Amino acid sequence: MLYSEKVMDHFSHPRNVGEMPDATAIGEVGNAKCGDIMKIYLKIDENEIITDCKFETFGCASAIATSSMATELIKGKPVSEALSLTNSAVVEALDGLPPVKMHCSVLAEEAVKAAIIDYYKKIGRDTSELEQMVIDCESCHAHEEEQTHKAAE
Repeated sequence: MLYSEKVMDHFSHPRNVGEMPDATAIGEVGNAKCGDIMKIYLKIDENEIITDCKFETFGCASAIATSSMATELIKGKPVSEALSLTNSAVVEALDGLPPVKMHCSVLAEEAVKAAIIDYYKKIGRDTSELEQMVIDCESCHAHEEEQTHKAAE
């Protein structure tokens, strides 16, 4: 499995890693069965700009790299723009991921959206439509099937 230089850089030297005790919002997604759990912390100002973000990820190199890149892509951006972050944008910014690791980029996108849902709930905004978009670790179901197939071979 070949990783791009950017993936290796974000894995070896992750940006924005750590806990944020004074976070405005927190999003956590993942599945212990597949081993990837991501927690993203956002600090959002009164103008709805993400002034800081951090992450804690338990998972493989791709999970750590995608978490790191996702935080880099949303830092300094308005919440509305961060909400449009896609897993494809994360993968593109990392110069690609092996196909079997694409679920990590989906988790990074979902963690950001989960944090924004948390923020919206705290300020009293309706999140029902957004919550439909974030199915907790849907990609992990595909990952579990992949692991089952590998074990059977």
